[in-house]
Formats: sequence, C-alpha cells, structure tokens
Amino acid sequence: MDLALPAIGYGFSIGLQPLNVLACFVGVFVGTLIGVLPGIGPVATMSILFPVTYAMTPTASIIMMAGIYYGAMYGGSTTSILANIPGEAASVVTCLDGYQMARQGLAGPALGIAAFGSFIAGTASVLGIMLLGPPLAAFALRFGPPEIFALLMLGFTMVTYLAGASKLKAVAMALVGLLLATVGLDPMTATPRFTYGTITLMDGVGLVPIIMGLFGIAEVLLNIERGVHQEIFNAPIQGLLPNRAQWRASAGPIARGSVLGFVLGILPGIGSIIPTFLSYALEKRIARHPERFGHGAIEGVAGPESANNAATGGSMIPLLTLGIPPNVVMAVLLGAFLVHGIQPGPLLVKEHPEIFWGVIASMYIGNVMLLVLNLPLIGIWVQLLKVPYRVLFPLILLFCIIGVYTVSTNVWDIVIMLAFGAVGYLMKKFDYEPMPLVLAYVLGRLAEESIRQTLLVSRGSAAIFLERPIAAAFLGTAAAVVVLPIVLPRVRTTIGKLATIKES
Repeated sequence: MDLALPAIGYGFSIGLQPLNVLACFVGVFVGTLIGVLPGIGPVATMSILFPVTYAMTPTASIIMMAGIYYGAMYGGSTTSILANIPGEAASVVTCLDGYQMARQGLAGPALGIAAFGSFIAGTASVLGIMLLGPPLAAFALRFGPPEIFALLMLGFTMVTYLAGASKLKAVAMALVGLLLATVGLDPMTATPRFTYGTITLMDGVGLVPIIMGLFGIAEVLLNIERGVHQEIFNAPIQGLLPNRAQWRASAGPIARGSVLGFVLGILPGIGSIIPTFLSYALEKRIARHPERFGHGAIEGVAGPESANNAATGGSMIPLLTLGIPPNVVMAVLLGAFLVHGIQPGPLLVKEHPEIFWGVIASMYIGNVMLLVLNLPLIGIWVQLLKVPYRVLFPLILLFCIIGVYTVSTNVWDIVIMLAFGAVGYLMKKFDYEPMPLVLAYVLGRLAEESIRQTLLVSRGSAAIFLERPIAAAFLGTAAAVVVLPIVLPRVRTTIGKLATIKES
C-alpha cells in the first residue's frame, strides 16, 4: 500500500491533465447517454467511436473508452426505473424493483440509490485494481513465450463461458475468429496468407470493421426488425437523496454487491450481467421479508446496480496485468491498446506507467463525474428516452460508415463492415454468439507469435511446456476447464446407475 500511494499520486497527475480530463468527461457522458438509450450498448458505441482514438494520445483514448464502459452501467438504470426497459443488458434486474418503486412515487429514491450505489461500488473496484494490479503484474514478469502461449490457451477456454445455449456453436465461432486472425502477412516470414492478391487484406482483416459490423450494424438490423417501443412513466421525480431508512436498507446490499461484482468481474466470460442476477438472488435470500422483492424493494435496486459497476473494475485487472480480455468489452478495449502499438500485460506498469496509473486515477475522477451527471440531468435523460428509434438508427449507421472509413480511408473496409453486419445479424438470428469470434480473433495473432517463438527457442520440442512450471499449470488448468464439463456429467450418471442397481 505504501508503494501504491506515490503511484496513484502519479496517476492523478496524469489523469488531471486537461486533455485526459476532457477524454474522461466525454467517455462517461457518452457512456451514460448510450446507457439511457435502449438498443445500443457499450460494445456497439465503443466500436463506433473506435476510430476517434486514432487522433488521441494512447492514455486519453484508453481513458475515454473505459469511461464509456462504466458510464453505460450508470445510465442503464435510468431506463430500467422509468421505462421498465434496460438501457444496458446489465440493468435488466433493476427493472424488477426499480420500475415498481417509480409506480409507487419513489422514482427519485430509486434513481438516487442507483447513482450512489454505483459510485460507491465503482470507487471500491478502482481501489481493488490499485491494490491487486501491481502484484499480479510483478508475478507476470516471469512470463516468457511458453507462459504467454499457455496463458492464451487458458484464455481460449473462455469461449465455454461465453457460450449461449450451445458450447459447440461457441467453439465454431472461435475457430472462425482464429481463421480470420491468419489473414494477412505471416508474422515470421511476411508471406501473404489468404489475401487473394488484394491490398486491403494484406494487413489482415481490420478489427474495427469486424466489431462495428458484428455489434453496431447487426444490432441496428435487429432493432429495426423487432422494433423498440417504450412507455415512459410520467410521475414527478422528487427526493433524489434517499432518506435514513432507505440508506440503512441499502448499505448491506451495496457492500455485498460491490464485493460480489468485483470478484466475479475478474473471472473470464462473466461480464457485468451475471453478478447482477447473483446479487439480486443473494439479497432476496437473506432478506427478512423476501416477498417484498419484485414489488418495490430498494435493496433490489441497490445490490444489482452496485454489482454491475464493481464488475467493470474487476474486468480491468486481467486485461491490464495479463493482457487477457475477460469479456467482449475488454476485447474491444484491447484493440484500442493495440492500435497504439501498446501490449497490455505484465510489462504495462513498467513500460507505460502513465497509462496504467493514469487510467486507474481517471476511473476515480470518472465516478465523481458520473455522480454529478446522473442526478441533476435526470430530466434531460427522460426526454432522450422519447427519441424514436427510426431517428436514431440512420445516425448510428452514418457514424459507423464514417468511423470505419476514417481508419484507413479505404472504401473496402466499409464493404467488410457491412458484410460482417449481415453475418452478425444472421448469427444472432440462429443463436451464434459473436463474442467468441472476437475473442479468438484478438488472441489468435498473439497466440501464433508466441507458439512459434517458443518452438524456435526449444528447437521444435513441445516438451518445453512441461519443463516450465507456470506454463504447465496454465495448460493443465485449460485442459481441466475443457474436459471436466464433459466428464463430470457422465461420472454422475454412472454413479447414479450403480446406486440404482445396488438398491434394486
């Protein structure tokens, strides 16, 4: 802790620079805005604004992109409480009690506790990053190419966590992502692969067209198809500051949601949605009067809203210290690092301390900004909820086209984006998740480079992975993650049959 205090002081000296403060404000403001507007989400927004980061410093660009993520967690509660529609997927649980509180004339306290709970949890998660980040990074400095490849293999097992109804479909999408990662010049010999003689593919399929197509364009197409209809609850919003009794009821859920969200956010594939459900289930289980939940219990707002904001901080730890994105939002953020020629991971603290500590300090600053933004501007957010989607989607498409073109001024990137938009639409229609594809694409090139470097060092011997304890541990864990879900159900079935035979 003694070493962290000077470091965080250095971080604030970076985070409080005018350009970085502006980037933080833009990030949290845009994040809140897209959290309020249903049907967009942080991934699509970060994808749309991805090209803007090219004209910014690396520190400012990462600060802005991170601000969009945790800002969306704040904004999503507004639509959940006032319109019974989650502006962001992580706020779906808030609808259960938040909207009921609004119908009972308690919209103000519901919005207030959501904002204060988010602020407390967000600040606590940043403290966790500050304490856990440097020790993890110091441990990871012992990594060479074998350890990095083994860790990436463990990262690939995240597709089992990112799977929807079918793990087989998730693995199929991951294989497609790996195939896309091989397009372009060979990293060792510079031999063209799958370029078909085109200059556009010589540098590989761009990350920006892929994510903007799969998430931005595909989401627009889906929303046009199903329509987004919202009915705003028009009761007057008063008393945004919760009273003493409401604070007493919310203190425990905020604390438990903060710890639960932060711990689960670190795990691969969890994201910020699952912690909100678990937090709600926990509060309902330990409540003295669980029948109140679903009918306007303030604990049902405080716990989940704290959990989803704490999870955003937790998910930053594996990205910053190990270079492994635990969810698709962090994969997009990893792309923002890579376009600036920066590899997040063990050496980030040593080689780019201004980014590591500047981003952490900016999250403190951003949480304060969000608290100031969310409460006084509730009236403006309510008016934005009334903007029809037929007005929004042409603007989103325009921003996508302009954004992807400005990256390389290549019109074929627009074609690639539209193609991935159509593919993303069909993937969602047939329940194929795009997240494993993006994760595998981002990690694929890194995995190829590390395995080939490893084999060069070992002169082609794969035994090096067993000779290096850390690499062996990672590969063993990855194998266990893949094999155990297949083996355990069969073992339980066999034991059940033997027990039945014995009883008979």
